[in-house]
Amino acid sequence: MALFLMILRKMVKNRWLELSLLVGLIISVALASSMPIYTHAILQRMLIKDLEVMQTETQQFPGEVANHGYFVGMGKGKDGDKLLAETDAFMAEQSRRFGLPILLSSIRRSTKTFPLTPSDPSRVDPKVDRSGEIAAMTDLESHIRLVDGVMPAAKPVDGVYEAMVFPELLTKLKIVLGNEMTIVSKDLNRSIRIKPVAVIDRADYADLYWLNSTTDLNSRLFIPFDLFEQDFTKHGNFVDMFSYWTYLLDYHQLKLEGKETYMTTYSAIVSYFNANLESFTTSNPTITTMQTYTDKEKRLRILLWSLNVPVSLLLAFYLFMVANLITERQKTEIAVLRSRGASRTQILMGYVLEGVLLGGIALLIGPFLGLQLTKILGASNGFLSFVQRASMDVKLNSEAYQYGLIAIAASVCMTLVPAIIATRATIVGHKQTLARKNKLSFAHKIFLDVLLLAVSIYALQSFHRRMGDLVALGLDAMDMKVDPLLFVVPALFIFAMGLFLLRIYPWVIQLIYTIGRKWWPPYLYSTLLQVGRSATQYQFIMLFIMMTLATGLFSASAARTMNANIQEKIDYKNGADIVLQTAWDSDAPPPKSGPPIAAAGTKSFVGEQSAPKRIQYVEPPFMPFTQLTGVESAARVFQKKDAYITVGDDAKKATLMGIDSDDFGRTAWFRDGLLDHHFYEYLNLLAGDSKAVLISRSIAEETGAKVGDVVRIGWDDVEGATAVIYGIIDYWPSWNPNPILTATTNAGSNASSAKSKVNAPKLIIGHLSYIQNSLAVEPYDVWLKLKPKMTSQALYEGLEQKHMSVSRLSDTRQMLVRAKNDPFQLAVNGVMTLGFLIAIGISFIGFLLYWLLSLHGRILQFGVLRAMGISYAQLIGMLTAEQLLTSGTAVLIGMVTGKTASRLFVPLFQLTFDSSSQVPPFQVSFDPRDQLHLYLIVIVMIGMGLLLLGTMLSRIKIHQAVKLGED
Repeated sequence: MALFLMILRKMVKNRWLELSLLVGLIISVALASSMPIYTHAILQRMLIKDLEVMQTETQQFPGEVANHGYFVGMGKGKDGDKLLAETDAFMAEQSRRFGLPILLSSIRRSTKTFPLTPSDPSRVDPKVDRSGEIAAMTDLESHIRLVDGVMPAAKPVDGVYEAMVFPELLTKLKIVLGNEMTIVSKDLNRSIRIKPVAVIDRADYADLYWLNSTTDLNSRLFIPFDLFEQDFTKHGNFVDMFSYWTYLLDYHQLKLEGKETYMTTYSAIVSYFNANLESFTTSNPTITTMQTYTDKEKRLRILLWSLNVPVSLLLAFYLFMVANLITERQKTEIAVLRSRGASRTQILMGYVLEGVLLGGIALLIGPFLGLQLTKILGASNGFLSFVQRASMDVKLNSEAYQYGLIAIAASVCMTLVPAIIATRATIVGHKQTLARKNKLSFAHKIFLDVLLLAVSIYALQSFHRRMGDLVALGLDAMDMKVDPLLFVVPALFIFAMGLFLLRIYPWVIQLIYTIGRKWWPPYLYSTLLQVGRSATQYQFIMLFIMMTLATGLFSASAARTMNANIQEKIDYKNGADIVLQTAWDSDAPPPKSGPPIAAAGTKSFVGEQSAPKRIQYVEPPFMPFTQLTGVESAARVFQKKDAYITVGDDAKKATLMGIDSDDFGRTAWFRDGLLDHHFYEYLNLLAGDSKAVLISRSIAEETGAKVGDVVRIGWDDVEGATAVIYGIIDYWPSWNPNPILTATTNAGSNASSAKSKVNAPKLIIGHLSYIQNSLAVEPYDVWLKLKPKMTSQALYEGLEQKHMSVSRLSDTRQMLVRAKNDPFQLAVNGVMTLGFLIAIGISFIGFLLYWLLSLHGRILQFGVLRAMGISYAQLIGMLTAEQLLTSGTAVLIGMVTGKTASRLFVPLFQLTFDSSSQVPPFQVSFDPRDQLHLYLIVIVMIGMGLLLLGTMLSRIKIHQAVKLGED
């Protein structure tokens, strides 16, 4: 108890330092606990979104659990009717075990298809072969409407089963209501008479009840379900039949916590059917989606940990710095205790209890703060950009507290390091240390900076070699997943670079002192001596500020770069805001259901089969697209994938693109700097000659073609046309020039041996009008550029109002929205934004804390200087110079280091993308606003520091300072 009270008194005495330490611990716990919370929340959102997209794109309900089994007279050791009853009960039980609300359930029975013989042949066409099956569905009457006739009786009427049929059956069998049919088969122990008495249709075509029941409606005669069960499945009347169980679950209520239960239930159903039935099928669309989430969860966790490495190191450094400040103020007390017999264990136990106490408070507060941080992550739409997005399903779980506990343990261990070092010193050693503040730090003694720089440069070279192999071979970088070293190595480089520059910092101060030692005024002379002789004293705050700013710049550049490259990749791939194609009229014959069969006695002409008639197309009007509301410009873009170009005797397969140069230039998106000259200059070359073409560099390199050569272009089934090469290009809107890996390349081959085995894409750009007049008129795409404030939905409504039929459409803006909602992109933007804000926040706290404590410890010095005649203005000048020489230098080093790290390491982030589709090339981006934010924060930070220090100096009284020094 006495030890506990002593610790409390010590904490109260250093309350501002302890509070700063507590803030660091709380942020550490919040950051650690936010990772499992965010991972769960974003995967939960992604799961539901993926299922919703599946429903939209495939028109398949994700919550559908459909099972189909074929039951014969005897199952695997069981009678068919008993097995069917057991299966009904089993499916009803398993449907509840999925753990989701059941929106709808249905059972459908149907017999095999039997021949149908008219009971009265005189009333029907005897030449028609008729067949059908008797079927029944639970709750069918609630989902149909009566079109004609009367509903069937619940029991046979005079031995005849009355049935409901869809109109398709009457048409196929060529019968009318009331035509009685007889089923006679050796598989039945009796003949069955059945008569359609009602024509029915679906009451609601959007009703989920009909998901798996709309096929073969032209062959099913429906009778009441209870009647079917009584006369066909029970009481010894069992016949071979098919049974369908369909359950529609509310997939919006699906939780990740129930993933294992859901998959286990599905596996149990499959195992049951496999053990009891010879023939069965199961369908559960959700399973396929859920099976990929284990891998996605692992990748997302690795990404989050990797993204948080820089800010985690920064927090660790902050905690170490604050703990070191606390220990520095107590070193005399520790040395006295050691000299009076206290053991190191006893002293350290006090610090451990202090850490446990603060850690317990942080563990209570941190996870709730982490919950709020998760919401910030979910609202990020870019770096330092937030939107009103649908809130994520965030909640605290045991894993969040586990992560928080680990963070507390690591943080407390970090804060104990200064205490462990301090307990090794005696009172004599402590006084010697105070007199030798200019000695090298431990990190510099062991050359930690040089070692870490070497490791960073080696890792950088390794990344560049790997990236070169990916580009040369055309490999998919996504197979490599997320490499955590992409985030760890830059943090090590920043730390090592800061240490290295601090190694030469004393020499720079000495050089400045030497250059102007004859001219420096007294207060600058004193400042230079103070900084030069106590360089080690300032290293913590300088390294802290430098790492903060460098990490902030690197995070900003990495996030901006990844966002910009993803956006540019989508813009480039599509080429314009909207790319669509309409249906063209043509004389193409309707598609045939099977291979052509020559009639008997006819001849087959091989020449006619090998040279079919070329399809003639009618070009639809283009003007309506240019008149759509919100369309700034429109362009016709024709692309033929299997065209050819002949240069001399050398012919190459290539993609032929036909454009109207003026419209294309106004509509297409293209990044500056990708070509030797501006994009418009190449379009101007085309405009001067109708026969002018541009070719890709791959064609020029493989054929030796050059500007001015006459070539021949065309494709199969058309007569080629001559053209003149006017330019050679490396990139073009929507065209991917990256090599494609061929099947002949071995996985173990190196880049140099594989270059000859990759297929370099080829492109020809010409005039659309020349292609249509000289070659053929074939369907083309329409590219649209929208006005800045125009929405895609407004364009869709305009297309619908003008009844413009669209067969294919790509919306760049919607693709960008989906990309921003990708969980990995959300993680990058959210975590880096959060890391940037945390870095700035703790930098501000650490800066003010350090300088206030530093000033408090130098009150005697300032008092003596004031007594010697130094004016208040000169003291402020001393502090300003000291700030510029320390904090200002740290800011400068941080800016240089951050930009250097960004230039060196941010390009490596393209390893996380598919190198074969990363077009245009990866480019490091810097947003001036981010640097402006940092500059403003630094100015405010130093300004407030000077204001507080100046205020404290103005309140110092000389006699009190001297008296304090004597005490």
